[in-house]
Amino acid sequence: MTYDLFIGDRTFSSWSLRGWLMLEKFGLAHRTHMVGLYAGTMAQDIAQLAPARLVPVLRTPEGNVVGESLAMAETLAERHPDAGLWPREPSARMRARWLCAEMASGFSALRSQCPMQLQHVNTGFVAKDAVLSDLERLQELWQGAFKMTGHADGWLFDTYSLADVFFAPVAARIIGYDLPVSQQALDYCMRTLRDPAFRAWRSDGLKITYDPFPYPAGTGTKPWPVS
Repeated sequence: MTYDLFIGDRTFSSWSLRGWLMLEKFGLAHRTHMVGLYAGTMAQDIAQLAPARLVPVLRTPEGNVVGESLAMAETLAERHPDAGLWPREPSARMRARWLCAEMASGFSALRSQCPMQLQHVNTGFVAKDAVLSDLERLQELWQGAFKMTGHADGWLFDTYSLADVFFAPVAARIIGYDLPVSQQALDYCMRTLRDPAFRAWRSDGLKITYDPFPYPAGTGTKPWPVS
């Protein structure tokens, strides 16, 4: 049983990263197919996947097409109940669903002003009030998840779950723009960046170079903290 996942450029496509982690982290067999998100061929590349118009897109082994990350997450969790995509404890599972839904629909300032890029760390970026507000909300949600499990030095709900999948690009944004967060939040972000799957994703993305780079740096850059 092998899934087909259609993704955009790994260095920049935050939603593609989520789709890939759903499969990779839970041991679900898959093939990846690149869509020309920055090459200008996206429409023709996903024409076969109508009515999908954005990445990621999942095609099941039976040929069914699923778009939108939350729908993909629920589809995979339903098809693979023993894979542990959601936390097993009911209250933690409810909270994890809440966090994923809020991530999918919110944090617009953080997403628009700090687009994900995995090449370097931007230095000198000054976060506006709306971004700072998003960061406060993120830390409130993360702290609440850690409090539920009593494990502040692990994943959001102790063991890796879809909640960690959905917040992985957020962790990359916080590090990539050197954003001000608590030590607890920073530790969680670095845990995400050090995860072997995340590192493999980034490594594959760096095989492609961009000239010019789509997202200009602010006042300067420094190396990404995890190779």
